[in-house]
Amino acid sequence: MSETPPAPPSTPSSRRLLLGALPALVIGAVSAFALWLLEHASSAAEAWMWSVVPASLGFDGDSWWWILLVLTITGALVGLVVWLAPGHGGFDSATVELMAPVLPLKALPGVALVIFFALAGGVSLGPESPIIAINTALAVALLARFVPGLPQQLVATMAASATIGAMFGTPVAAALLLTGLLAAQGQGSLWDKLFLPVAAAGAGAATMIFLGVAPLSLHLPQYDNPSPLDLVTGSLVALFAAGVAIIAVLIFPATHRLFHRLRHPLIYVTLGGLTLGVLGAIGGPITLFKGVTEMGELVESIDSLTVVALLVIIGIKVLALVVSASSGFRGGRIFPAVFLGVAIGILGHLVIPILPLALAVACGVLGMVLVVGRDGWLALFIATAVTGQIETLPMLCIVVLPVWLVARKAPEMIVHVPAETEPATR
Repeated sequence: MSETPPAPPSTPSSRRLLLGALPALVIGAVSAFALWLLEHASSAAEAWMWSVVPASLGFDGDSWWWILLVLTITGALVGLVVWLAPGHGGFDSATVELMAPVLPLKALPGVALVIFFALAGGVSLGPESPIIAINTALAVALLARFVPGLPQQLVATMAASATIGAMFGTPVAAALLLTGLLAAQGQGSLWDKLFLPVAAAGAGAATMIFLGVAPLSLHLPQYDNPSPLDLVTGSLVALFAAGVAIIAVLIFPATHRLFHRLRHPLIYVTLGGLTLGVLGAIGGPITLFKGVTEMGELVESIDSLTVVALLVIIGIKVLALVVSASSGFRGGRIFPAVFLGVAIGILGHLVIPILPLALAVACGVLGMVLVVGRDGWLALFIATAVTGQIETLPMLCIVVLPVWLVARKAPEMIVHVPAETEPATR
């Protein structure tokens, strides 16, 4: 009987996985707490800026001129940080992936400031990229000091995974997002590679639950009676959403070049804020911010929405997303894409009343996130999570097929520029 061949070097031992579990759990809890602090601080500033100040001065915070003023000031504040702060507010989110190179610690205050201003000021971006950058840099620096045996890339992956788990309230999102990335890295079991990142994501998600953060789901009518026709109508909605997303992707690089021709960040980010103010004044408060609260408001007001009103909201939000992401603001594009998917789903339900609302919303989110995020697993997960109805998943697994054939031909929503100077070198 021949001897069992030795495990490949890339296969970690059970002892190594067990020893890494404690740092992974700590990273998960700390990353979630950092996200929670950012969300609460920006929410408090948002309430003060958009409600307390207008009420104390006797005017409506939804007034067009106030929207214009606040977003222009927000652009100027972010521009100042990008111009003057060490690290320049981190990498331009338009030019890097969700998990960007690790930043030095001196860059983190600037990163925190730019995303704080953006979230509070109504910019159409989510916290994904900046908070992942913050948590990754903190984890790498701390574990290099206290647990030097862990590879930096593994620590960075755990921190990113923890943050994703915390944002979506479940480690499944992180596991799905990392599956394709880690599966291509060398030999060994995929689950061995996912063990520590999923542990960190689980700790991050559990921490958010312990802190009382509500899951990312809408209150929609139950999807009770699936029919074969739902596959056709749902595919139409998802393809329409993908088409809207592709338009945004196609105009994204040109918009980025247009703003950055102005050279100075104080000028082009302020102009971006002014542009967002004009768009917000036209579209109203529903088109501001990252979109999580606003998509709930859309569902609650569905009886009063018209096809024309939804088309205006969708058009304004697409432009707001493109301008926000291309004019120097820092932030993620997934949450605004989810809002757009919800709006497109409601539009699909109004145009095709036989399509159940829950499936329509799920298909809209699927189409948008698939193009913007370029990850089928993540799109399926978020589309299911937003509805909170697992019954939509079998239908979505079929609807995603034609949508992917369209999405795979579209460029990624990222701007390729000549190698830029490390943002934290000054």
